[in-house]
Amino acid sequence: MTEAKDDSPVGDVEIVVHPGKQELSDAIAARLVTSIADAQAARGVAHVSLTGGSLGSDLWASVVALPARSAVDWSRVELWWGDERYLPAGDADRNDVQNDAAGLASLPLDQARVHRVLGPDASDSAEASAAAYGEVMRASGAGAFDVMILGVGPDGHVASLFPGHPAQQSVDAIAVAVHDSPKPPPDRVSLTFEALRRSREVWFIVAGADKAEAVANGVAGADPAVNSAAQVKGEQRTLWLIDKDAAENL
Repeated sequence: MTEAKDDSPVGDVEIVVHPGKQELSDAIAARLVTSIADAQAARGVAHVSLTGGSLGSDLWASVVALPARSAVDWSRVELWWGDERYLPAGDADRNDVQNDAAGLASLPLDQARVHRVLGPDASDSAEASAAAYGEVMRASGAGAFDVMILGVGPDGHVASLFPGHPAQQSVDAIAVAVHDSPKPPPDRVSLTFEALRRSREVWFIVAGADKAEAVANGVAGADPAVNSAAQVKGEQRTLWLIDKDAAENL
């Protein structure tokens, strides 16, 4: 595997560029397995927040193909999602369903530790679902996520916090209902900036030339009206794990 840049610092973030999407997915998988094993050695249980999108799912196919995955005790991994479409359980457009189909479901996870966002089949509203998700997170005893994995949209959104959207303004909450999303479906549940920042490490995973401007703005620290990714940093480390096309504006 060849890396064009190896943890090159830009301000207080680090950037790692890989030749293409598959190489990037495989590298994220290897890094994730190591980070989970390290977190378990240090704290017993690893808390990881997942993302949707094609790369967010591809990485699970890469994890399943990785022999080193056996270094992880998957029964001691607490899994969360940074956001979820407010759709019924099992809907093909849900992030958790897409992650499961890509390989997540084949891992020997403790399903009691796989924390899925309630949809309209199990909650009265996106607001009720957001409140329930926050309560589960509080009850889990997670002081911070060990790894927060975030995809970045071409518009610079992360989770379901879109630039300039009122949901960005939510404070003193773990999760928020998002309505009138500029990207379908219109109703979603998202972790807030406050919750996303409560992470030891934040990893932005991005592939494709259509996201190059969003990457450049995120790394440069653009305003919330322009870029949501720029508003999130890890407590210990912030990584941009990207492919060559997504790096072309850096």
